[in-house]
Amino acid sequence: MTWEMEDLVFHAVKKGEELGVEYVEARYHKRGTKTIITRNGGVLGLQSSFDEGIAVRVLVDGALGFSSTEILTREGVEDAVRRAVDNARRHSSLMKEPIRFSEERLGRASYTAAQRKGFDEVSDEDKVSYLAEIWSKVSGAVREARVAALMAMLSESFEEKVLVTSDGAYVRSLVPRLSLGYNVVVTIPSKGTIQRWFSHSASGGYELLDEWGVHDYLPRDVETYEKILLEARKPPTDKPVDVVVGSEIVGLVVHESCGHPSEADRILGREAAQAGKSFIKPDMRGYRIGSEHATVIDDPTIPGSNGFYLYDEEGVPARPRYLYKEGVINEFLHNRWTAAVFGTKSNAAARANGFRGEPIVRMANTYFKPGDMSFEELIEDVKLGVYMKSYMEWNIDDERWSQRYGGLEAYLIENGELKGLVKNPVLEVTTKKFYSSVDAVDGNLRFYAGTCGKGEPMQGVPVWFGGPDVRLRNIMLRVIA
Repeated sequence: MTWEMEDLVFHAVKKGEELGVEYVEARYHKRGTKTIITRNGGVLGLQSSFDEGIAVRVLVDGALGFSSTEILTREGVEDAVRRAVDNARRHSSLMKEPIRFSEERLGRASYTAAQRKGFDEVSDEDKVSYLAEIWSKVSGAVREARVAALMAMLSESFEEKVLVTSDGAYVRSLVPRLSLGYNVVVTIPSKGTIQRWFSHSASGGYELLDEWGVHDYLPRDVETYEKILLEARKPPTDKPVDVVVGSEIVGLVVHESCGHPSEADRILGREAAQAGKSFIKPDMRGYRIGSEHATVIDDPTIPGSNGFYLYDEEGVPARPRYLYKEGVINEFLHNRWTAAVFGTKSNAAARANGFRGEPIVRMANTYFKPGDMSFEELIEDVKLGVYMKSYMEWNIDDERWSQRYGGLEAYLIENGELKGLVKNPVLEVTTKKFYSSVDAVDGNLRFYAGTCGKGEPMQGVPVWFGGPDVRLRNIMLRVIA
């Protein structure tokens, strides 16, 4: 980013102050992405994108106004400020309650997420060879089955921002990210088909490929999918059993049934016509939602994470947010507006996915707090149960209360030992039932990457979700027909 762009951001704030607004923020936001896509080892294409602009938000007479521009000149940003002010003034007479922002200690900082191996240190030829090698290893991993398709996408991106607010925030940041996603299809015509989509993504550089180890684990996974088609039996569904839920599913559960319903703007009803409502009501802090083993944290500051940031889009310093703490609803995700409504402080949850988007309340890296048990200890006293390691489908209602997860790789547990694969187990629970049924948690914390969607127009932001393996007692399983 050139100093010229920073000058424009400061100029936008100065222009807003000249127009007499209560508050003005300006954010220069630049993003770039380059993706290589292959199918069965052959290149389908190379895709790249780039955008940059300045977002402006103002508070006028108790109403917020937002505007943005791609015209990166003084005249362009002045016009954006005027449009934001006009938008706010038009809406001020319609406000039932004036919008106010919480008073905060705001950041003045500059930071960059580290890369050990930069994007320009790896040639496009090497990237294509890496993806082709995945296909070579996967396609030869099965005997009776056939790997019908392997779509693989390797993507490098960066996000660069500078934020200035009229009440003192100044934050520059640069976060590079690497992503590797794949969709593999394994089939035996007489037995059926298994399709698996998975994505790795984190802040950093090409050193991440060695950490992910896809060449090593994906052929083993494909072998397992073949065994599921050939050997898996029906799970026990005639009586309650113990269910050990794998970290991949646990991460999805906490994202969907803790993170989203804890968003304060959703609790206030802002998302009702878009992404849905929340079962959490404004007065439910202190409500018991689960056992003492159930603690869920959302932490943007985890180094190398997909949802990494140190200051949010309002300049508030980030910190771990304990959403559920030892089974009790502890805090909501807040920006400065919702914090003022609830009479508290922001916990730095304001994020935007680009200069065209206003900052709204978002998650970052949400996870179930691990315990200190081993996996073997987790299953050793299970007489009859199922270990659901991964999922192939899921759904949850608009209030984030009733939910359903269909297992992909899953095993029968008998007398403390894994006894073979089971096919298509379904965990169908309410949010309170899930967290209340947790009676043990192992220490194997793992994270999984995703893009979380929210807002109108839709904003997708990079996140992690994760957790350890957890044990649920006395659960009635279902099975996918």
